[in-house]
Amino acid sequence: MFDKLFAAQQKAEEIKKRLDTISVYGEVENGAIKITATANKAITGVAIDEEFLKGADKEELEELLLTAINKAMASAEQVSAAEMQASAQDMLGGLGGMFGQ
Repeated sequence: MFDKLFAAQQKAEEIKKRLDTISVYGEVENGAIKITATANKAITGVAIDEEFLKGADKEELEELLLTAINKAMASAEQVSAAEMQASAQDMLGGLGGMFGQ
């Protein structure tokens, strides 16, 4: 029983490490602002087009940055949920015998 729980814990750690290697993106204004993040929801990059920046005001820039960040975080959440769901199915399949099923 403990072997299966330990294996499940190891699998969860593997998923966390894998999520750190998956990049997701959020962009607005046809790519004028691009946010890069990991599937673990860590922002790893912000890119703002130089031409767009020249014409943008502070309020517009802040609003668009928030939108791009939220898009990247939503993508990260989708990837993370899909990875966790796939892993949970694997783990539950392996733990089924533990509960007499």
